[in-house]
Amino acid sequence: MNNPVIELMLNHRSIRRYDDTVPPDETISAVVRAGQQAAFASQLYSVVLSRERDRHPYQAPLMFIICVDCHKLELMMARRGWKVKTNDLLLLLFGIQDAALMAQNMVLAGESLGLGGCFLGMAPYDAEKIIERYHLPGRVFPLVQLVMGRPAEDPPPRPRYPLDYVLFEGRYPELGDEQVEGAMTAMDEGYRAQDYYREANYIIPLEDSREEKETFETYGWCEHISRKWGQWYPSSQELLEKLRACGFEICADRDATQGES
Repeated sequence: MNNPVIELMLNHRSIRRYDDTVPPDETISAVVRAGQQAAFASQLYSVVLSRERDRHPYQAPLMFIICVDCHKLELMMARRGWKVKTNDLLLLLFGIQDAALMAQNMVLAGESLGLGGCFLGMAPYDAEKIIERYHLPGRVFPLVQLVMGRPAEDPPPRPRYPLDYVLFEGRYPELGDEQVEGAMTAMDEGYRAQDYYREANYIIPLEDSREEKETFETYGWCEHISRKWGQWYPSSQELLEKLRACGFEICADRDATQGES
Protein backbone atom coordinates (compact mmCIF):
# COMPACT_ATOMS: atom_id res chain seq x y z
CA MET A 1 0.00 0.00 0.00
CA ASN A 2 1.50 3.31 -1.10
CA ASN A 3 0.70 5.49 1.90
CA PRO A 4 3.31 7.85 3.38
CA VAL A 5 1.92 7.65 6.93
CA ILE A 6 1.90 3.85 6.98
CA GLU A 7 5.34 3.79 5.35
CA LEU A 8 6.67 6.06 8.10
CA MET A 9 5.20 3.79 10.77
CA LEU A 10 6.54 0.60 9.19
CA ASN A 11 10.02 2.13 8.98
CA HIS A 12 10.15 2.95 12.69
CA ARG A 13 13.37 1.97 14.49
CA SER A 14 15.00 2.97 17.77
CA ILE A 15 17.91 5.40 17.37
CA ARG A 16 20.82 5.31 19.82
CA ARG A 17 23.33 7.56 18.06
CA TYR A 18 22.72 11.24 17.38
CA ASP A 19 24.58 14.00 15.57
CA ASP A 20 25.36 17.41 17.08
CA THR A 21 22.23 19.09 15.73
CA VAL A 22 19.94 20.59 18.37
CA PRO A 23 16.31 20.59 17.15
CA PRO A 24 14.84 24.11 17.18
CA ASP A 25 12.05 25.14 19.51
CA GLU A 26 9.44 25.11 16.75
CA THR A 27 10.24 21.46 16.05
CA ILE A 28 9.96 20.60 19.74
CA SER A 29 6.62 22.40 19.99
CA ALA A 30 5.33 20.62 16.89
CA VAL A 31 6.30 17.22 18.29
CA VAL A 32 4.58 17.82 21.63
CA ARG A 33 1.54 19.43 20.04
CA ALA A 34 1.14 16.41 17.76
CA GLY A 35 1.45 14.22 20.84
CA GLN A 36 -1.45 16.03 22.43
CA GLN A 37 -3.73 15.11 19.55
CA ALA A 38 -3.60 11.42 20.46
CA ALA A 39 -6.86 9.96 21.70
CA PHE A 40 -7.24 10.38 25.45
CA ALA A 41 -9.49 9.52 28.39
CA SER A 42 -8.91 12.61 30.54
CA GLN A 43 -5.62 14.20 29.38
CA LEU A 44 -3.89 12.63 32.36
CA TYR A 45 -0.40 13.42 31.06
CA SER A 46 2.40 15.96 31.23
CA VAL A 47 5.79 16.16 29.52
CA VAL A 48 9.02 17.38 31.11
CA LEU A 49 11.76 18.37 28.65
CA SER A 50 15.48 18.17 29.40
CA ARG A 51 18.16 19.66 27.13
CA GLU A 52 21.11 18.51 29.29
CA ARG A 53 22.72 16.39 26.61
CA ASP A 54 25.63 15.28 28.76
CA ARG A 55 23.22 13.69 31.22
CA HIS A 56 21.05 11.91 28.64
CA PRO A 57 21.36 8.30 27.50
CA TYR A 58 23.15 8.05 24.14
CA GLN A 59 24.08 11.75 24.46
CA ALA A 60 20.78 12.65 22.79
CA PRO A 61 20.16 16.40 22.56
CA LEU A 62 16.61 16.11 23.92
CA MET A 63 14.94 13.96 26.53
CA PHE A 64 11.21 14.02 27.18
CA ILE A 65 9.77 12.49 30.35
CA ILE A 66 6.17 11.54 29.65
CA CYS A 67 4.25 11.36 32.91
CA VAL A 68 0.89 10.21 34.17
CA ASP A 69 -0.41 13.41 35.76
CA CYS A 70 -3.34 13.50 38.18
CA HIS A 71 -2.02 16.63 39.91
CA LYS A 72 -3.39 19.01 37.27
CA LEU A 73 -6.71 17.17 37.22
CA GLU A 74 -7.10 17.60 40.97
CA LEU A 75 -6.21 21.31 40.83
CA MET A 76 -8.88 21.81 38.17
CA MET A 77 -11.49 19.73 40.03
CA ALA A 78 -10.88 21.69 43.24
CA ARG A 79 -11.79 24.88 41.43
CA ARG A 80 -15.11 23.25 40.54
CA GLY A 81 -15.69 22.13 44.13
CA TRP A 82 -14.85 18.45 43.56
CA LYS A 83 -12.46 15.88 45.01
CA VAL A 84 -11.31 12.73 43.24
CA LYS A 85 -13.42 9.72 44.26
CA THR A 86 -12.13 7.22 41.70
CA ASN A 87 -9.63 4.63 42.93
CA ASP A 88 -5.98 5.14 42.00
CA LEU A 89 -5.67 1.87 40.08
CA LEU A 90 -8.31 2.93 37.55
CA LEU A 91 -6.92 6.47 37.32
CA LEU A 92 -3.45 5.05 36.77
CA LEU A 93 -4.64 2.71 34.01
CA PHE A 94 -6.38 5.55 32.17
CA GLY A 95 -3.37 7.79 32.74
CA ILE A 96 -1.03 5.16 31.31
CA GLN A 97 -3.22 4.98 28.21
CA ASP A 98 -3.17 8.77 27.84
CA ALA A 99 0.57 9.10 28.34
CA ALA A 100 1.50 6.11 26.18
CA LEU A 101 -0.66 7.24 23.27
CA MET A 102 0.84 10.71 23.51
CA ALA A 103 4.37 9.30 23.58
CA GLN A 104 3.77 7.25 20.42
CA ASN A 105 2.33 10.27 18.62
CA MET A 106 5.45 12.22 19.59
CA VAL A 107 7.73 9.60 18.07
CA LEU A 108 5.80 9.56 14.81
CA ALA A 109 5.76 13.36 14.66
CA GLY A 110 9.50 13.50 15.30
CA GLU A 111 10.26 10.91 12.64
CA SER A 112 8.15 12.83 10.12
CA LEU A 113 10.41 15.85 10.81
CA GLY A 114 13.64 13.90 10.35
CA LEU A 115 14.28 13.09 14.00
CA GLY A 116 14.84 9.72 15.61
CA GLY A 117 14.11 8.57 19.11
CA CYS A 118 14.38 5.79 21.64
CA PHE A 119 12.05 4.96 24.51
CA LEU A 120 13.53 4.21 27.95
CA GLY A 121 10.98 2.05 29.67
CA MET A 122 12.52 1.77 33.13
CA ALA A 123 11.60 5.31 34.21
CA PRO A 124 9.12 4.03 36.84
CA TYR A 125 11.96 2.38 38.76
CA ASP A 126 13.85 5.70 38.79
CA ALA A 127 10.79 7.58 40.02
CA GLU A 128 12.37 9.07 43.14
CA LYS A 129 15.43 10.34 41.26
CA ILE A 130 13.23 11.83 38.55
CA ILE A 131 10.96 13.45 41.15
CA GLU A 132 13.95 15.08 42.83
CA ARG A 133 15.73 16.21 39.70
CA TYR A 134 12.72 17.59 37.86
CA HIS A 135 10.65 18.72 40.87
CA LEU A 136 7.64 16.56 40.08
CA PRO A 137 4.73 17.27 42.45
CA GLY A 138 2.73 14.53 44.10
CA ARG A 139 0.29 12.59 41.92
CA VAL A 140 2.66 12.69 38.94
CA PHE A 141 4.24 9.40 37.85
CA PRO A 142 7.07 9.22 35.27
CA LEU A 143 5.89 6.55 32.84
CA VAL A 144 8.54 6.59 30.12
CA GLN A 145 11.51 8.65 28.92
CA LEU A 146 12.01 9.46 25.25
CA VAL A 147 15.37 10.64 23.93
CA MET A 148 15.29 12.33 20.56
CA GLY A 149 17.50 14.08 18.01
CA ARG A 150 18.91 13.87 14.50
CA PRO A 151 20.03 10.28 13.78
CA ALA A 152 23.72 9.52 13.32
CA GLU A 153 22.95 5.92 12.37
CA ASP A 154 20.61 4.14 9.99
CA PRO A 155 19.59 0.79 11.50
CA PRO A 156 16.93 -1.35 9.80
CA PRO A 157 13.45 -1.72 11.29
CA ARG A 158 13.48 -4.58 13.77
CA PRO A 159 11.44 -7.75 13.23
CA ARG A 160 7.91 -8.12 14.54
CA TYR A 161 5.62 -11.10 15.05
CA PRO A 162 3.89 -12.42 11.92
CA LEU A 163 0.46 -10.86 11.47
CA ASP A 164 -1.34 -14.17 12.06
CA TYR A 165 0.23 -14.26 15.55
CA VAL A 166 -1.23 -10.84 16.36
CA LEU A 167 -4.52 -10.43 14.50
CA PHE A 168 -7.29 -12.84 15.57
CA GLU A 169 -10.67 -12.38 13.96
CA GLY A 170 -13.85 -13.15 15.85
CA ARG A 171 -12.21 -15.00 18.75
CA TYR A 172 -8.87 -15.69 20.34
CA PRO A 173 -7.73 -19.03 18.87
CA GLU A 174 -6.07 -21.96 20.55
CA LEU A 175 -2.47 -21.41 19.51
CA GLY A 176 -0.91 -24.65 18.30
CA ASP A 177 2.73 -25.67 18.21
CA GLU A 178 3.10 -24.82 14.54
CA GLN A 179 1.84 -21.26 14.97
CA VAL A 180 3.91 -20.59 18.10
CA GLU A 181 7.06 -22.08 16.60
CA GLY A 182 6.50 -20.19 13.35
CA ALA A 183 6.34 -16.89 15.21
CA MET A 184 9.45 -17.77 17.22
CA THR A 185 11.36 -18.68 14.09
CA ALA A 186 10.37 -15.44 12.37
CA MET A 187 11.59 -13.37 15.31
CA ASP A 188 14.82 -15.27 15.90
CA GLU A 189 15.81 -15.48 12.26
CA GLY A 190 14.98 -11.82 11.75
CA TYR A 191 17.22 -10.69 14.60
CA ARG A 192 20.04 -13.06 13.65
CA ALA A 193 19.93 -11.86 10.05
CA GLN A 194 20.58 -8.34 11.36
CA ASP A 195 23.32 -9.64 13.72
CA TYR A 196 21.59 -7.57 16.36
CA TYR A 197 22.94 -9.12 19.56
CA ARG A 198 26.47 -9.56 18.26
CA GLU A 199 26.62 -5.90 17.27
CA ALA A 200 25.25 -4.94 20.68
CA ASN A 201 27.70 -7.42 22.26
CA TYR A 202 25.05 -8.41 24.73
CA ILE A 203 23.61 -11.68 26.00
CA ILE A 204 21.58 -11.48 29.20
CA PRO A 205 23.45 -13.49 31.86
CA LEU A 206 21.74 -16.46 33.46
CA GLU A 207 20.95 -15.87 37.12
CA ASP A 208 20.19 -19.44 38.13
CA SER A 209 22.06 -22.72 37.88
CA ARG A 210 21.37 -23.18 34.18
CA GLU A 211 24.41 -23.82 32.05
CA GLU A 212 25.09 -21.18 29.41
CA LYS A 213 24.80 -22.83 26.00
CA GLU A 214 24.00 -19.85 23.80
CA THR A 215 26.43 -18.05 21.51
CA PHE A 216 25.89 -15.10 19.20
CA GLU A 217 25.23 -17.64 16.45
CA THR A 218 22.32 -19.20 18.38
CA TYR A 219 21.07 -16.45 20.71
CA GLY A 220 17.84 -14.91 19.44
CA TRP A 221 14.99 -12.66 20.45
CA CYS A 222 12.92 -15.45 22.01
CA GLU A 223 15.72 -16.46 24.37
CA HIS A 224 16.46 -12.80 25.10
CA ILE A 225 12.89 -11.92 26.06
CA SER A 226 12.53 -15.19 27.99
CA ARG A 227 15.60 -14.37 30.08
CA LYS A 228 14.21 -10.91 30.85
CA TRP A 229 10.81 -11.95 32.09
CA GLY A 230 11.96 -15.34 33.37
CA GLN A 231 14.46 -13.80 35.80
CA TRP A 232 13.82 -10.13 36.55
CA TYR A 233 11.49 -8.33 39.01
CA PRO A 234 9.58 -11.26 40.55
CA SER A 235 8.09 -9.00 43.25
CA SER A 236 5.78 -6.04 42.66
CA GLN A 237 6.67 -4.49 46.02
CA GLU A 238 9.39 -2.17 44.72
CA LEU A 239 7.16 -0.83 41.97
CA LEU A 240 4.32 -0.29 44.45
CA GLU A 241 6.75 1.71 46.57
CA LYS A 242 7.68 3.85 43.57
CA LEU A 243 4.01 4.52 42.90
CA ARG A 244 3.47 5.36 46.56
CA ALA A 245 6.37 7.84 46.39
CA CYS A 246 4.46 9.57 43.58
CA GLY A 247 1.27 9.69 45.66
CA PHE A 248 -0.57 6.69 44.17
CA GLU A 249 -2.05 4.06 46.51
CA ILE A 250 -3.30 1.39 44.15
CA CYS A 251 -3.86 -1.27 46.83
CA ALA A 252 -6.35 0.76 48.85
CA ASP A 253 -9.80 2.23 48.24
CA ARG A 254 -10.09 6.01 48.06
CA ASP A 255 -12.38 6.16 51.12
CA ALA A 256 -9.92 4.08 53.15
CA THR A 257 -6.92 6.24 52.32
CA GLN A 258 -8.86 9.42 53.04
CA GLY A 259 -9.92 7.97 56.35
CA GLU A 260 -6.29 7.27 57.28
CA SER A 261 -5.25 10.82 56.43
